Amino acid sequence: MKILDLLRRALITVLRPIRLNMAFFVFMYVLGCVCAWTTLSNARGAKLYDNLYLELLLDVYVLALVLALLPRIVRGWVRALFYVVLYVVALADVYCFVKFGTTLTPTMLLLVGETDSREAGEFVRTCVSPDVLFSNVGWVLAIMITHILFALELRFPHFIPKKVKALGTAMRDRVATTARWGLPVTGAALTGLLVCAATTSAHNKAATWKLMTGSTIGEVEHTLTEPDHAVLYQPIYRLAFSIYANELTASQVTKLVRAADKVRVDSCSFTSPEIVLIIGESYNRHHAQIYGYPMPTTPRQRRRERSRRLVKFTDVVSPWNLTSFVFKNLFSMHVVGQEGEWCDYPLFPELFRKAGYHVTFLTNQFLPKAKEAVYDFSGGFFLNNPKLSAAQFDTRNDKLHAFDEDLLKDYDELKVNDGDYNLTIFHLIGQHVNYRQRSPKDRKHFKGDDYKELKPGLNARERGILADYDNATLYNDSIVDEIIRRFEQKEAVVIYVPDHGEECYEGDMHFICRMHSAEIDARLAHAEFDIPFWIWCSKKYVRKHPKITREIATARDRRFMTDALPHLLLYLAGIHAPDYNAKYNLISPEYDEMRPRILKGTTDYDKLGPSPDYPEVKKKGKKK
Repeated sequence: MKILDLLRRALITVLRPIRLNMAFFVFMYVLGCVCAWTTLSNARGAKLYDNLYLELLLDVYVLALVLALLPRIVRGWVRALFYVVLYVVALADVYCFVKFGTTLTPTMLLLVGETDSREAGEFVRTCVSPDVLFSNVGWVLAIMITHILFALELRFPHFIPKKVKALGTAMRDRVATTARWGLPVTGAALTGLLVCAATTSAHNKAATWKLMTGSTIGEVEHTLTEPDHAVLYQPIYRLAFSIYANELTASQVTKLVRAADKVRVDSCSFTSPEIVLIIGESYNRHHAQIYGYPMPTTPRQRRRERSRRLVKFTDVVSPWNLTSFVFKNLFSMHVVGQEGEWCDYPLFPELFRKAGYHVTFLTNQFLPKAKEAVYDFSGGFFLNNPKLSAAQFDTRNDKLHAFDEDLLKDYDELKVNDGDYNLTIFHLIGQHVNYRQRSPKDRKHFKGDDYKELKPGLNARERGILADYDNATLYNDSIVDEIIRRFEQKEAVVIYVPDHGEECYEGDMHFICRMHSAEIDARLAHAEFDIPFWIWCSKKYVRKHPKITREIATARDRRFMTDALPHLLLYLAGIHAPDYNAKYNLISPEYDEMRPRILKGTTDYDKLGPSPDYPEVKKKGKKK
C-alpha cells in the first residue's frame, strides 16, 4: 500500500506544473499549434514538422515546470513576461510569413535593426490594417483576445457576459471533477506522453544545441546542410537563432572593419585599366563543351577560345561547395593554410579602391531581402554591411532579377565605366537550382529526349532536369559573351570563375545539387569542386601587354584553387601591397603550384584517386 501511495503521489506531482499554470499550458500549446499551421508553406510537398505535437507538449510542460518551481509572488510576473514574449514573437513570425512569404530569419532581424522610427510607425499601422487582421495573423490575435477575456473573467467576473461566464464556470467544474477522481490516471497518461515526447524529441534538441553553439556563422550554416539538422519549429526558436546568427556575423564584421582600417597600398601602376571578374554559380566543369562535354553548351566560349584570346585553365578547383564559404575565400586576401581566419585579412576590393580603381559590384544573389536563406545571409553579410560595402564598392545595383541578362541592363544604366581604371564584378545566379528557372522559355534548346543515348539510365523526369541544367549552362554562355562584348574595344582583361561545381546525374548517380555532409571522394570532388576557369583579353590588351598574355598562356595547365584569386587580380592591376604574395599568383613565375589544395578544410584534392566517371581528369605527379 505504501508503494502504491508513493506512486499515486508521484503521478499527482507530475500534474502539479499544469494545475498551477492551467491557462498558460492550454493557451501556449494552442498558440504553438496555430503558429505551425498558419506558417505552413503552400509549396508542393510542404508538411508540418513530424514531431510537432509531442515536442510542443514537452516544451510547454518544461515552461510550466519552471513557473511551478518559482515562488508564487514571482510566478505571476514571470508568467506575464512569457505571455508578452511568446505572443509578440508569434505575431511577428506569422505577420512576416503573410507579408513576405517567410518566417523570422537572420536577414529579417537585420533589416528590422536598420529600421528608423518612421518606418517602424508605418509597420505598426500596416499590422493593424484590415487585410492583415483578416489574414492568418488574425488567428494569433483571436487566441490572444480569448486568453485576455478568460483572464478578465477570473479577476473581474462582473464585467463578463453571463453566457461567457457560464461557459467558464462549466469548464472549471469539469476540470475540478477530473481532478478529484482522475488525478493519478491523468498523471500516468501525462507521464507516458512526456516520456514518449522526450524520446522522439531528443534528436532535434541535440541538433538545436549543435546549431546554437556553432562558433562561426559558417559553421552554423554547414550544420544546416546536414540532412538531420535542427527543425526550428516554433517562432521563439527562429527568433533565438536569428539573434544568434546576427551576433556571430557581428563578430566577424568587427574583425573585417578592423582589417579594412589597416589596408595599405604602397603603389599602383594600373597595369590593366579594365579588369572584369565574372563569378558564376553551380557550374559543373564536365558540363562545359569547351572542357569536352558532348552537348553544345558553350558555343560562344568555344569560338572565343579558337581566337586564342580566351585561355581556359584545365586544373582549377573551388575550396568549398557552398557559395557563402567560397565567397569568403574568394574575396579575402587570406588563403587556405595561412594563419588566422578569412575575416582577419582585408577584402581585395578594398585594396582596389584604396589604389584608385572604381569598383562596381553587380550581384543577382547577394542583396539583403526578407526571404533570404541562411546561406545567402552568411555569404552576403560582409558585402552588405554598410561600412564594409562602402570600403569595397563605389557602385552597386539595388535589385535582383529573374534572369542574369538584366544585370547587363544594370551595368548599362549605371554607366559604371566612366572612370579611367575600373574593376567590375558580375555575380550571376548562373545554374543555381531550380535549373528550369535559370533560362527564359524562349531560350530553351535542349530537351529530355536528347539524352536518351548519352544517359540511358535516367528516366524521363531526370532527363528533363538534365536538359534544364544544360539549357542554363547554354544561357550562361550567352550572358558571359554579352559581358565580354561590352569590353571588346577597351584595354580589358576578363576572368570567369564560378563559385563551385554541381551534381547533375553524374555517372550513374541519380542525384542533383550537392552532397554537403558526404565524405569527399574522387567522384564527389570532380563533380562538386572541379570548375571551369578562363581568362579573356581584348585585342588592345594583348597588343599592350604581351608579357602578361604570355604568362596567362603559360599558366593554363597549372594547379590552382580559387581562394588565391585575389593575388592574381592585384598582379593584373599592378597593385603593390603588403597583403600581396607572388607565390599565390597563378601566372607569376614564383607561383607555388604544389601548395596543397584542401577542400572544405579537410581533404587534399591532389591526393584523391582517379574516378571512373571522369577519365579525362588526369592527376599530376608531385614535382621532385
